[in-house]
Amino acid sequence: MVDWEDIRHFLAVAQIGTLSGAARNLGVDHATVSRRLAALEAALDVRLVDRLPRSCRLTAVGSQMLARAKEMEAGAHGIARLAKAAHAPLVGRVTLSAPPVLVTHLLVGHLARFRARYPDIRLSLSAQGQQVSLSRREADVAVRLVRPQEAGSMTRKVGAMAFGLYAHRSYAHLAAPERWQFIAFDQKFADMPQQRWLLGIAGDRPVACELNHISEHLIAVQAGVGVAGLPCFIGGRDHDLVRIGEGSPPFARDIWLLVHRDLSRTPAVRAVMDFVAAAISENRDLRIR
Repeated sequence: MVDWEDIRHFLAVAQIGTLSGAARNLGVDHATVSRRLAALEAALDVRLVDRLPRSCRLTAVGSQMLARAKEMEAGAHGIARLAKAAHAPLVGRVTLSAPPVLVTHLLVGHLARFRARYPDIRLSLSAQGQQVSLSRREADVAVRLVRPQEAGSMTRKVGAMAFGLYAHRSYAHLAAPERWQFIAFDQKFADMPQQRWLLGIAGDRPVACELNHISEHLIAVQAGVGVAGLPCFIGGRDHDLVRIGEGSPPFARDIWLLVHRDLSRTPAVRAVMDFVAAAISENRDLRIR
């Protein structure tokens, strides 16, 4: 077995070029560096360094060994960072940006549980339809309904928001699909996937009204205005709404969790990410299909 300490001393010699320089860098004496280097060469049964009067020069095998040793060093530092992060306190302010539909109808309802578990984390929860920049620290964690492409960030798919057609059980044309009227978004949302899906189903049938937010669509359909395309996790829990349109094309929006790589191991940030992922996975209408 190769001793990591022997490799660490070899790295110092290879990078600095002298035994004495490596000794100063490591805070040990010249003899220790020489002994560690000799032990590594004996364990591998190969010469790694040519010892010259005033310097050390890597052999061909030593040069190959250097690249692997650097990888081991990077891994060792990574382990140290993980350990340090694990012992960091679960305190501080964490900003979370998420689509309004998930903030209003899902995440806010779980805040009491989060607060009970992490009383020293101040969660700043922002309902935002537009994408924020994690690299500019506009948020620490973000939830998005389109796959993120932001450089320097880590992305994970955590759910899929299924949609369905809903109407109030007292809707006048419930049993007459040819007379349905639809609740849609306004023209500036023409390219939004759920708008295209809904209008594709509506076809030549009329749009009763245009509203800009899912919460408004929910209120309108509850008032019997018409047929709305709602996330199933919202429409399915209102017992006065009926899911209709059997045979309509299925539709879902993927849910992505995003964090900047530099913050991904921070305990408070990890706690918020776990909170979001758990809240989504616990709802059967938001689980990955």
